[in-house]
Amino acid sequence: MALAQRFLCLHGHFYQPPRESPWSGVIEPQPSAQPFHDWNERIAAECYTSNTAARILDEHGNLIATSNNYAHISFDFGPTLLSWLETAAPAAYAAILDADRSSRGAIAQAYNHMIMPLANARDRATQILWGSRDFRYRFQRDAEGMWLPETAANLDVLDALAAAGIQFTILAPRQAHRVRRFGSRQWRDVSGGRIDPRTAYQVRLPSERTITVFFYDAALAQAVAFEGALRDGEEFARRLLRSFDPRRQQPQIVSVATDGESYGHHHRFGEMALAAAVRYLSAQPHAAEAVLTTYRAYLATHPPGDEVKIFENSSWSCVHGVERWRSDCGCNAGAPADWHQAWRAPLRAALDWLRDQLVPPFGQVAQRLLWDPWSARNDYIDVVLSPRPAVFDTFLARHARRPLVPEERMLVWRLLEMQRYAMLMYTSCGWFFNDISGIEATQVLAYAARAVELAGEALQLHLEPELLHRLQAAPSNLPEFGSGWAVYERLRAAAPPATAPCPV
Repeated sequence: MALAQRFLCLHGHFYQPPRESPWSGVIEPQPSAQPFHDWNERIAAECYTSNTAARILDEHGNLIATSNNYAHISFDFGPTLLSWLETAAPAAYAAILDADRSSRGAIAQAYNHMIMPLANARDRATQILWGSRDFRYRFQRDAEGMWLPETAANLDVLDALAAAGIQFTILAPRQAHRVRRFGSRQWRDVSGGRIDPRTAYQVRLPSERTITVFFYDAALAQAVAFEGALRDGEEFARRLLRSFDPRRQQPQIVSVATDGESYGHHHRFGEMALAAAVRYLSAQPHAAEAVLTTYRAYLATHPPGDEVKIFENSSWSCVHGVERWRSDCGCNAGAPADWHQAWRAPLRAALDWLRDQLVPPFGQVAQRLLWDPWSARNDYIDVVLSPRPAVFDTFLARHARRPLVPEERMLVWRLLEMQRYAMLMYTSCGWFFNDISGIEATQVLAYAARAVELAGEALQLHLEPELLHRLQAAPSNLPEFGSGWAVYERLRAAAPPATAPCPV
């Protein structure tokens, strides 16, 4: 086999939940991130910025080079994180965009990390569209691939990606169910993570569309995340080279996908290990053994030859599928042994109730002012990306039925902001951790509170009493809270008057 038929792809999923107060538009101090102001600042220093100029040392510890690691890997960045980096860490932000100009290694991400199989069809479509439009705004090209939050997927989600023009995504090996060669009628069971991750696969969708799926190497991902693979960059590179199948006569790709925060935040100096691994793999004779590539580059010359069926409602971080985001499935982030996550289901049920309460009046009121309220919601990403009066004017010129007076313009803005927060409140981190009083769950409740407030201002709806009643069914592990009701009441009492920028 020609060695040029061997390819390596390292993918980093860089993401933090949106942390800005929905009232002020700024991030409040987070004491757990000390000595930094908040977790975005801390992780930016440890990871996002350090990966733009990762140090490479010689055997004596002398600095011999720096590496913009993003230029050598495949990566995705959460749109809400990039929005923060754009203003809070502009040099790092510019280096990330510059890296993609040279490698075209970036892929998009569904907008605010909503668990897509648990979203309704309308929110799925908007999340994909907003993620794609955000990607075009920043990287100045169309997205070919898209990262699904927590790699959570089912056929409806994959079909929505394909309908939006997305060509490929990345899943965990345990999400694969059966495979067969093109033209074959015989399926082979690969459940339990037994799929060969060294090639691309095609998923045929009920709509007759198709999408390509790459499955990352689970053993390599586990080694990076939990087994100290980044203690030695060159040994990590050698392990990557050992991961090819020596018997395989066809082209093959070894890929590892992990949280990008592994490179510097979860593992100190992980960005240096990544830079050392890239340097090792790029130098002769190792560059002759395998070619560093990206998923889009590999797919351009190596289309799938196999078909795969996936398990419905599966993900990479919950062995129970997507239960981590809707039930007390047992998955947690190192919670005390006597803690439960019985709050998860009531929290989701309460937010589902709120979302559904907002849909009919939004449509009815917005319909009087806008040609198509839901199409307008899709295009509202333009205003989110650039919240200036001129941009809002252009948006209204496209969507308003007629010239609007100032009070009507404000009403449209409140309605669309209400819908934006009704999506932000589903950010996955709200369910990922250990208690409803945690900063992540509190953040999604803050978004719910702001949606309720805007519904009162725009629609004269008074939804808070019923929402509180439903949150009372979400028990906290901490006696000082008791339930989600107290968490909500505490954050609401501390909420300032809304001062976030308004483009009206």
